[in-house]
Amino acid sequence: MSLIENIIRPDVRERDAYHVPDSAGYLKLDAMENPYRLPEKLQKQLGEHLSHVALNRYPVPLYKELKTKIREKLGVPPGYDVLVGNGSDELIAIVSTACARQDRRARVLAPVPTFVMYALSAQFAGMEFIGVPLKPDFSLDMDAMLEAIRTHRPSILYLAYPNNPTGNLFDEKDMLALVDAMSDIGIVISDEAYQPFAQTSMMPYLPQHPNLVVMRTVSKLGLAGVRLGYMSASQELLTEFDKVRPPYNVNVLTEAAVAFALDHIEVFDKQAASLRAERDILSAALSALSGMEVLPSSANFILVRLENADAVFEKLLARKVLIKNVGKMHVLLDNCLRITIGTPEENKQFLALFSACLR
Repeated sequence: MSLIENIIRPDVRERDAYHVPDSAGYLKLDAMENPYRLPEKLQKQLGEHLSHVALNRYPVPLYKELKTKIREKLGVPPGYDVLVGNGSDELIAIVSTACARQDRRARVLAPVPTFVMYALSAQFAGMEFIGVPLKPDFSLDMDAMLEAIRTHRPSILYLAYPNNPTGNLFDEKDMLALVDAMSDIGIVISDEAYQPFAQTSMMPYLPQHPNLVVMRTVSKLGLAGVRLGYMSASQELLTEFDKVRPPYNVNVLTEAAVAFALDHIEVFDKQAASLRAERDILSAALSALSGMEVLPSSANFILVRLENADAVFEKLLARKVLIKNVGKMHVLLDNCLRITIGTPEENKQFLALFSACLR
């Protein structure tokens, strides 16, 4: 037996590492990033601000100033705290670690297709992941979801709101019904990574539902490069999750950059409004193309279905255009491509190249 076979788990050996394609020289519309940078004036101010950060010191352990600004600027209910992480990926891992009980088989439930890290994090923590297929229109199959809750009694239920990669918002009444169904079983996490583009949230329901957790990230807002996620829940839950949070998990440059950005939140709100408008323009233009099904989106991306999606994707790659081919993720996504909303110029360039590839 080799060293790797001896020490590495079989399920890890069977996996591939998370792949991020090289985007140098490409029109990059594959990762749901905000295409806008900070205005030049704010770039200079941020540089000055970061120059005063004490890089020789560890971060302040509790991140009090940063968490105060998050609560004040990002709609956290009064009296509720937040836990911060190195992107929402780390928060998902923290929750999995805290909930992966050793005395029984703990389970994670989510409608599928959805964000892949729910299943991966469950696997790495030793939990069982159960996916319940969405309906063909990507709405929740409530009968199947409620039956899965009764049968499997999951510790964690993830509901991406809006969902990735489909882009749609689940019905709020269905969401609350699932929170109620889980009330004496486990927690429900409303993952709101795309909240700036949906302008709706489960945050206001936190006081009425002790088992509800709202998770967000500043990545889609326009700060993907600094990697910061946050989640809010009852203090009782946050206290337990904090016990497995790695010490100093958010670095001082991220802390300072996000605190600065939140003092200028109106800039990011304006960018989000521009992207929502561009989403509508691009959706209409794509809908006018022959053989194209454009799915409704409340995120900063659009999902389209067409007969020859694989061939079109390869043609776009040859023309230095990166979008996401999601067809292999789930049978419901067969022949689907996901397109991130760019600037008006990027969207026009994409539409011209996309139309050419269809021909």
